[in-house]
Amino acid sequence: MSDDIWRREPIESPCVKICVMHEETGICTGCYRTRDEIAGWMRKSPEERREIMGALPERAQLLKKRRGGRAGRLSRQG
Repeated sequence: MSDDIWRREPIESPCVKICVMHEETGICTGCYRTRDEIAGWMRKSPEERREIMGALPERAQLLKKRRGGRAGRLSRQG
């Protein structure tokens, strides 16, 4: 039996293994997908995945950036 039968291309994904859902927007702070998109990712066609991935940069703007730690202290001193 050939291994070619079981071989398949890896599924394209924006996942960066930082899975934290933003409470207000319901968007993952790592990949910017919604819970529904993450849950159904394997069932989506490559075209559907690319369409979602095209929208992700705009979603990043929806999340407020934290200014804590050193960056926060420096911005207050200025």
